[in-house]
Amino acid sequence: MLLSLNTCGNTASVALGVAGPGVNEIRIVAHAELAVRTYSARLIPEIAAMLAGQQATLRDIEAIVVVNGPGSFTGIRVGLSTAKGLAEAAGIPLLALSRLALLAGASGLPHVLAVVDAGRGEYYAGEYRDGRNLGEVLLSAADTVAAAKQPGAGVVVCEENRTGDVSAATAGACAALAVCGPVYVQPPDAGEALRFALGRFRAGSFEDAETLNANYLRRSDAEVFRTARAGAGGGNETASA
Repeated sequence: MLLSLNTCGNTASVALGVAGPGVNEIRIVAHAELAVRTYSARLIPEIAAMLAGQQATLRDIEAIVVVNGPGSFTGIRVGLSTAKGLAEAAGIPLLALSRLALLAGASGLPHVLAVVDAGRGEYYAGEYRDGRNLGEVLLSAADTVAAAKQPGAGVVVCEENRTGDVSAATAGACAALAVCGPVYVQPPDAGEALRFALGRFRAGSFEDAETLNANYLRRSDAEVFRTARAGAGGGNETASA
């Protein structure tokens, strides 16, 4: 049995899966979504309820899969700290996945530039070829379009809204990239993360929980605002601990 957490986007999801005998076989036995701003309060109770529903305990979990960013700073922090805490408490191995890698994998395309809105007119962008990470960066809209127009660049892949309405998605966060003719896919959830991580689980390719960090790709809002205030104060302001 595997547990998966994805708290990087506007909604969070949690999933339990049971690996089958086939190399790529996994059966999702429980799945739940959590609304924004409820992650920290509901994540642990939801996991407990899902385990109870399967008449299982944390000791039955053979690995925890966590999507460690990029995305919501608070969401990533909550999901990653929960995964690491559970893993440490029960001695469970950890697998971390990039949200951009999941998006690239969900497209089913061999060469993509996976793009997620980062706010402030910027985008998280990751280039993937045949599942291999060629790099992840934070780019302005103009730089993202320029990267997509380079010779041999991958197809731009964006998350669509959860209703599957591509026209609404085009009018949303990735509107500035419409000139690139992006492909829209449903945001990969925790269940998709389990399927994506199954090969690494079978290979025993786990993380070092002590050194595993969040994949923010940028500073938090708090850091940005603190730096701006310090600059406005002429460098005389002392940062609090």
